[in-house]
Amino acid sequence: MLTHLHIRNYALISHLDIDFQEGFSVMTGETGAGKSIILGALNLVMGARADLKAITEGEDRCIIEATFSSPEEIIIRRALSANGRSRSFVNDEVVTQTELKALARQLIDIHSQHESLMIGDDLFQIQVVDAIADNASERKTYNHAYLVYQEATTALREAKALAKKAQADAEYLQWQYNQLTEAQLVAGEIEELEEEEYRLSHAEEIQASLAKALQQLDSDNGALSLIHSTRISDADANLAERLNSVEIELKDILSDIQHLYNRTESDPIRLEQVQERISMLQTLMKKHHVQTVEELIDLHDELAIQVQRIENIDEDLTRLQNEVDATHHALSTAAKALTESRLSPCTLIASRLIEAMQQLGVPHANVKVDIQPTEDFTETGKDNVQFMFAANLNQSLRRVSEVASGGEISRLMLCIKALIASKKGLPTIIFDEIDTGVSGAIASQMGEIMRQMADARQIITITHLPQVAARSQHHYLVYKQDTDVRTETHIRQLTTDEHNDEINKMREI
Repeated sequence: MLTHLHIRNYALISHLDIDFQEGFSVMTGETGAGKSIILGALNLVMGARADLKAITEGEDRCIIEATFSSPEEIIIRRALSANGRSRSFVNDEVVTQTELKALARQLIDIHSQHESLMIGDDLFQIQVVDAIADNASERKTYNHAYLVYQEATTALREAKALAKKAQADAEYLQWQYNQLTEAQLVAGEIEELEEEEYRLSHAEEIQASLAKALQQLDSDNGALSLIHSTRISDADANLAERLNSVEIELKDILSDIQHLYNRTESDPIRLEQVQERISMLQTLMKKHHVQTVEELIDLHDELAIQVQRIENIDEDLTRLQNEVDATHHALSTAAKALTESRLSPCTLIASRLIEAMQQLGVPHANVKVDIQPTEDFTETGKDNVQFMFAANLNQSLRRVSEVASGGEISRLMLCIKALIASKKGLPTIIFDEIDTGVSGAIASQMGEIMRQMADARQIITITHLPQVAARSQHHYLVYKQDTDVRTETHIRQLTTDEHNDEINKMREI
């Protein structure tokens, strides 16, 4: 339960410290005294979105700290700076907003004024039924199946879109692939061709140079003859060996030159073939915006994969369709189990709400929880849950939002909250003027219901009704006080005599 609240520099609150007690407590005060400010601070420390405007004017930061016994002490602190920085702590450990909200849901339920209007909301009504049905396992199974089904349908949809585009591009891709295949690309080919083109284009010049080299090496006065005739073995064996090595190397060079000379000849036909091949390769590289034949080869391999993918696309679509069918079946099974879990408590929910509404001055109240299948699967299942209500005898059941008055909605919401509270072990519930639209004996009865709820948990209610306040075990007064600097909001717990005096004042208003 909530045991202590500390607020500093939040709106009209410069400093506030207040202890809270077990059982049923009320917070009262004049309109504008600051009750909503205190509630806003509690919402903030529970993970609500931070609003920098809430920082007291002239201050650079505000701090809200709430202490809970659960049963071990849990201290939640939220620090908000004027520069926009917001930090959250649990027992002095930094936590994320997601972590904070998850913890808050286990500690406290804050029922705001506008929340009563949610009674006609489809999602809220499903959540009420789920809370009573205690079907967390079925919802978890369904949520997983729904996610898997969504992923499968998305994959199939994307594959169909890709297939449609691929079919449109298939002929062009195939043509590109065939063109590169027919080119019979070889890595490093263009460099070799360019060398051959140079030889063929300059054959006569090359042959003349080679012939001169042959003469200089193999004539009577050539290098080989001169080296061969040199005899210095008697003078230096090492030099003789080196000269012998040079002679062998020159003979090898001579052989290569002779070979090159023999195959270097003018061949216009071959030259034309080489030039055409080079031109074709250069055209392909320019067309595909690449710089080398190697890149063309890589492109050919990539096109091969794309062409193969197109050829296999029907198989892929069939496989993905089978996955969709399988996940749809699993989803249908999970949805059916979830629906059955929701159907079970519907009669109990209706009878409990009818009984409670009769106690709250609606003797002919009739309630029915109607569950109808939706056309498609949704995030919450395949169910449309509607709370049907009639306040008068022989009145047709209609949606709550269509027929219930403001006072009836307040009473019905309290009954729903009481029903949920009996099912869930939530330690603290705060009501913000849930008694709106009622008065007199009905207000007293609503106070009694909250008093009964407080037997098992802490109930804190903001109210303007003396009938509700009279049922409380603890009474907190919220009031404003003017200083020389500004107007400030304060809160204090009333003594028994102060409690009685305050109720009398409330009755006089």
